[in-house]
Amino acid sequence: MSEYEAILIIQTHERARQGRVRTQFMKEIKMMKEKGRQAAEEEEERRNRTFAAAIKIQKLWRGYMARRQTKRRKFQEMVLIGMVPQPKPDRTEINKALEIEEYRRKLLELRQKEYEHEIREIMMDLEKTQRGNVLEQLNDQVRNWLFEYKTHTGKIPEYTGPERSVSRLMLSRTGTESTLSKSSSSKESKSKKSKSAKSKDSKSNDEEEEDSSRAIVSTFVPELTIRKEEYDEIWRHKNESVNPYQHPYTDIIHNEQMIEMENELRREVDETMKGELELLQEAYERDRGRKTRKSKAAKKARRGAKKSKKKKEKDLTPDRTTESLFEELVANGIIREFPEVYLNDFRAERSFSEPAPHNKGREPKLALGEIRQVVKEYCVLPLLSPQIHQQTPHVRSVLLAGPKGCGKDMLVNAICSETGAVLFDLTPANIVGKYPGKTGLIMLIHLVTKVSRLLQPAVIYMDNAERPFVKKVPKADKTDPKRLKKDLPKIVKNFSPEDRVILIGVSSCPWDSDQKLLQQVYQKILVLPRPDYASRYSLWKHLLGQYSAITWQFDVSGMSRISDGYTAGAITKTVREVMTVKRMVQLRVQPLSPLELINALSKMIPVYKEEEDALINWWSKTPMCKRRSQAVEALIEEEAEMQAKQANAKKRK
Repeated sequence: MSEYEAILIIQTHERARQGRVRTQFMKEIKMMKEKGRQAAEEEEERRNRTFAAAIKIQKLWRGYMARRQTKRRKFQEMVLIGMVPQPKPDRTEINKALEIEEYRRKLLELRQKEYEHEIREIMMDLEKTQRGNVLEQLNDQVRNWLFEYKTHTGKIPEYTGPERSVSRLMLSRTGTESTLSKSSSSKESKSKKSKSAKSKDSKSNDEEEEDSSRAIVSTFVPELTIRKEEYDEIWRHKNESVNPYQHPYTDIIHNEQMIEMENELRREVDETMKGELELLQEAYERDRGRKTRKSKAAKKARRGAKKSKKKKEKDLTPDRTTESLFEELVANGIIREFPEVYLNDFRAERSFSEPAPHNKGREPKLALGEIRQVVKEYCVLPLLSPQIHQQTPHVRSVLLAGPKGCGKDMLVNAICSETGAVLFDLTPANIVGKYPGKTGLIMLIHLVTKVSRLLQPAVIYMDNAERPFVKKVPKADKTDPKRLKKDLPKIVKNFSPEDRVILIGVSSCPWDSDQKLLQQVYQKILVLPRPDYASRYSLWKHLLGQYSAITWQFDVSGMSRISDGYTAGAITKTVREVMTVKRMVQLRVQPLSPLELINALSKMIPVYKEEEDALINWWSKTPMCKRRSQAVEALIEEEAEMQAKQANAKKRK
């Protein structure tokens, strides 16, 4: 083979190899392009799927948020118009008001301390600078008057007088009263004028109107009148812009302390002059050769002391301490503990219906909220404050009558909790077998009355208040309920206006007793009716609201309608039976159904119509109801007469 042929063969093979390499390279490029295009298509497809999914998710989320916002707005609107209770009330304003109240209370204490400090400072200053001058002035005035009286009449005057200062009374007759005494007696004269005016008005009212229909004038009216006059005289036209922080006024304090000091000095002068006049009278009688005679004032005082003597009760335990008596009564179960509940826990609503149409010929229906208010006025306020107890009409005893479960015992416990009173339980079943015999009963009554006065305020509690006055005791009854029949009226009668002690009886069937004796013991009678719709709604809402898993969508109104005729005790017992610990755990998974409560409520005993009618008939025969009926009849007659007069006047025109 020649060299030329060899070169051709090599060139041919080399060109073939390069062609195969180029072809493989182009093939790889093509495959790479195809792979890139396929990846781009897949990426685009993935992007499309992601975009579609995002749009779908956004659509669902926006729909959910729109529905949620709409639901929230609807709920807010329902809360605004009062159709739905607010789940968590906004307490921002309430907390702010409480903070302001606490600040004012602290500021009031601070101002009180400043006021007391100013009083001490001014009093010390007056004692140092004015006491001697005022005492000398008063002595000179009284001695001058006594000398003038002796000069004109030739007799030694009787230095006696009523509750006012004798020196002021005598000096006021001659017009020699000082300016200070005039200023100090101005308030007394105003108060006496107001009291005399009130007494005249009350007398005229007694003559014109009967006791059953006339309005009772409050004992606080004279005091309010005096305070109003004081306000008009001192504060009405006083410019307080110069004292924005309400610091004490030293000029007013100075005048008040000056008046008090003068009154105190007048009493000293009166005592001194009385002693001097007695010595002078004795010397005068001795010079005339007569026996000394005692002054008329001493005789009058002795007579007054004889009249004011009051028969004291015999103390059967003079050598025993209060702690030992208290311990004995606690050991015997007479003084016992009571659940700590308050009047606000007694869920009840007032009656907002107009009472006028119900007053025509029949007794209006009272709501439990009004009964709670009356209990507060009769029992709580007088026991809380000695001043209110002395100013208000003295209520010695109260009878709470009503069906079982209406809240009578709860009200008694609330009275004791609100006032911090000691509870004496004289229920016949509680004292059976304790202090036996007549002497034991006397000792029991003595201990209860003595310890109740020592530890006042006190509440004497009597469950089944009709039992001591029943006409016939069942043979199966071994509690001897008539044991306190004769002593209860004596216990109540011995309560004086100074004693913050009250007897509260509880009865479910008061018509079974002797009505004359029952009404002789109990001064006030309150009938607790079965709860109306408003009270039942408030009670259901409160009881179910204690469980957070129960939503506002629960039909409380329907349950209030269905529970008509049941007492508050039956409703409370129903909720306690249904809402066990196991049921409370299941509330989030299985919401509470009204049917569960209805099934439990159907097992309770309602207030039957016969029992309610018996209670109403008994109440209509009580003296309180009769007096009210007479007053209503008198008002109806007055209205009829007024309408007849108006009709006649129109006809004449």
